[in-house]
Amino acid sequence: MEIIETSVSGFRKYFYLCKSIKFPFFSLLLLSVFCLGMPLYAQSPIPGINISVDTANSPQQVATTLQIVFLLTILTMAPAILIMTTSFTRFVIVLSFLRQAIGTPQAPSNQIVIGLALFLSLFVMMPVWKEVNDVALSPYLEETISQEEFIDRATLPIKRFMGNFTREKDLALFVRIAKIERPKNIEDIPIWVMIPAFVVSELKVAFQIGFLLYVPFLVIDMVIASILMAMGMMMMPPVMISLPFKLMLFVLVDGWHLILGSMVKSFVDI
Repeated sequence: MEIIETSVSGFRKYFYLCKSIKFPFFSLLLLSVFCLGMPLYAQSPIPGINISVDTANSPQQVATTLQIVFLLTILTMAPAILIMTTSFTRFVIVLSFLRQAIGTPQAPSNQIVIGLALFLSLFVMMPVWKEVNDVALSPYLEETISQEEFIDRATLPIKRFMGNFTREKDLALFVRIAKIERPKNIEDIPIWVMIPAFVVSELKVAFQIGFLLYVPFLVIDMVIASILMAMGMMMMPPVMISLPFKLMLFVLVDGWHLILGSMVKSFVDI
């Protein structure tokens, strides 16, 4: 009996010992397998990147490098080009004025205003970009025209679009500042002269539209302020009372359809 009890006691000690070292043992085993597998992954090293400046062996290599630098510069300036050569400026300024006139500076949010102005600009500019693709980009990709001819053909439809909405006064100002000869037609105007003249004209038109948007809402504010003053409620802000009436007026006249439709037609119907 003593032998049996001694055996049982020894077995229990062995069981508890195995149970206590079970987790560390398997952890050590897993770590060993991971370490042994590292040389297998080391057989396929990560490719390195080497950037070097070599001497050009031909003028063609220099021209290719300059073309890449020019393309990267254009991509960097793409947002500014999109804003300054399209109808985006007018749309975003008018929508911002509209928010202020109604009295809701945070509704619609800036993301919605910029997104709406962007897609309206894409809608307006689509015929122009289609013409650029037909007369310039497609022939250039087919290698039927040179790079210089591609630039001339691509900028011409854009200059025509901007010329339709640029005041002669603004265009004459920048032609005079640039000290160039008076252009006889739209093709003779450099693109770097046309763009600032176009932007100044768009700013003027956008501010004129903003003034017209402010007038009806300003009348509502004045009427509400007069009523509150007559009732002796001078401590109550008139804006708080007039905001529902301005929203109701804007909805009743279908303001979004009226304003956005008029602005889009002002570009498309030219």
